[in-house]
Amino acid sequence: MNTRFLAVTAIALTAALAGCSETTSPQQRSAGTGALVGAAGGALVGQAIGGNTRSTVAGAAGGALLGAVVGTATAPRGQQYCRYRDYDTGRVYEAPCDDRYYR
Repeated sequence: MNTRFLAVTAIALTAALAGCSETTSPQQRSAGTGALVGAAGGALVGQAIGGNTRSTVAGAAGGALLGAVVGTATAPRGQQYCRYRDYDTGRVYEAPCDDRYYR
């Protein structure tokens, strides 16, 4: 069987299976999306530079790793918590950040 066909089939199967996974946090969703986009881009770059299956697979692996890192770093962080001090008791507590304290 043609090695290029096997590489394309493996990438398509990986993308299809990754789409079926259920993730809960925005960081996990962004990491998965970044890994898929990075793997596809890395595979294209690896094929263009090396012109063989080994370069394509190496490019896909490197692109997936870089894409997952970038996707995780750029994900929305969700609810931010700030530390507040109760003026009456002096107790420090954490609560969702409120814009009125920054004005």
